[in-house]
Amino acid sequence: MEHKKWLRMDNASKIFPATMTATDTKVFRMSAAVRDQVDPDILQQALDETYDYFRLYHAVLRRGIFWYYLEDSEQRPQVQLDDQPACAQIYHFDKRNLLFRVLYYRNRIHLEVFHALSDGTGALWFLDHLLYNYTIRRYPEIFKDQVLNYPGKGSQKQQFDDSAARYFGHEGDWLFSRPVRVAVNTVARVGKAVGKAALGVSGKARGAAGDHKESTRKKPKARVYHVRGTKTPDHRMRLVEADMPAAEVLRLAHAAGTTLTVYLTALFVDAVYRDAPRPKEVGTIAVSVPVNLRSYFKSSSARNFWSTLHVGYTYGQNGAEGDSIESICRSLDRQFKDQLTEEKLRKKLNQLRALEEILFFRLVIRPVKDLALKIANARRNRNLTLAMSNIGQVAFPAEVDPYIEQLYALTSAARPHFVSISHGDRLTICFTSPFMETEIQRNFITTLTEKGVPVTVAVNRVSIEEMPEMKEGVGRG
Repeated sequence: MEHKKWLRMDNASKIFPATMTATDTKVFRMSAAVRDQVDPDILQQALDETYDYFRLYHAVLRRGIFWYYLEDSEQRPQVQLDDQPACAQIYHFDKRNLLFRVLYYRNRIHLEVFHALSDGTGALWFLDHLLYNYTIRRYPEIFKDQVLNYPGKGSQKQQFDDSAARYFGHEGDWLFSRPVRVAVNTVARVGKAVGKAALGVSGKARGAAGDHKESTRKKPKARVYHVRGTKTPDHRMRLVEADMPAAEVLRLAHAAGTTLTVYLTALFVDAVYRDAPRPKEVGTIAVSVPVNLRSYFKSSSARNFWSTLHVGYTYGQNGAEGDSIESICRSLDRQFKDQLTEEKLRKKLNQLRALEEILFFRLVIRPVKDLALKIANARRNRNLTLAMSNIGQVAFPAEVDPYIEQLYALTSAARPHFVSISHGDRLTICFTSPFMETEIQRNFITTLTEKGVPVTVAVNRVSIEEMPEMKEGVGRG
């Protein structure tokens, strides 16, 4: 393959450099607990081979006059001991560093990625390949006589594919190109998209509790509830990790007549409501949920290819039915089904693409676009209470799957957030929050334990009282 140099950023990526903060670094982590303690030398060998396969991960982020762009790099990643807070900042505008890192601690291997580079699915492919390469080297006596052939996730050309441009508009430049073709795009290309998403929350989520559109139109829009709390002293996230048997939670979801994703979202909504200082004044709890577009439009891209849907539940509008978990599930289930169709996703994304091509905004310089994105993002945040993501069931190639004990996923958070992921018979839910308090997480977990689900919980330390060594400026997160 010819060595290329420049890569135009896909549209979903452009918001992340402009809106990252010290608290919300736009970094996510995917982790695996392996059978034995990690050997860092072997992990480095595995990373070297994986890195050579995923050319997308060679990129560094640069700032152009009109937009950010990715530049191919000759840097080589080095595995690191995990001794910093989870999802610490990766992108620094004054450094040309890679946009991911591989960490290890005891028997865990972590992949952290700046979201402008890839989404969770693309990162999971990288982690899959990394764990495969690590396992066959870690246990040579087991694999020495086997013929091994990693199946891969598509060609290198497919990994670079800007699938959103291919499906929802004209095909953009998606290969590294020798001339510096920095994207001369539009505030509307991302900023208006984010603003439109925010309007989607105020229009859909706020009035989402009723059964019919007619009924919601007759009722005044309830305000969106916002969680308040004490910020952590050094911007590290509060992380609560909950491990449980997947089958038990799936049984509860099916008993409620819904999917695991909807059921977990309902538990989160209920947990927030029960934590509210004045529950009668809660109004609407609005939730942002990412959608993997590969489930609807065929793609082997390792880049960002996702959208979001916004759902919500308004308390006190269900009459005699009340606000039980089952009632919340029914309301959310209707909203998920209404929005998650190929036709509606295509219509929404085509409309956003049309806004992106306005010539005036394409000529606006990057700092102005950054400001517009910050404003649009702030508007979006005002219309959200929570965020969640269910990655689903993950399996690895049969040769190495038995050596992977458990998976974990989490992300930096501007608001209470959780990511759930399943492997084998275990479901792991990682809650992240910018606040020190853990009452919401406790409410969520207590609901499960009261329904008979055994849950193992681990919590990180974030305060001086919890972690005295912070007085000297030292400590793991």
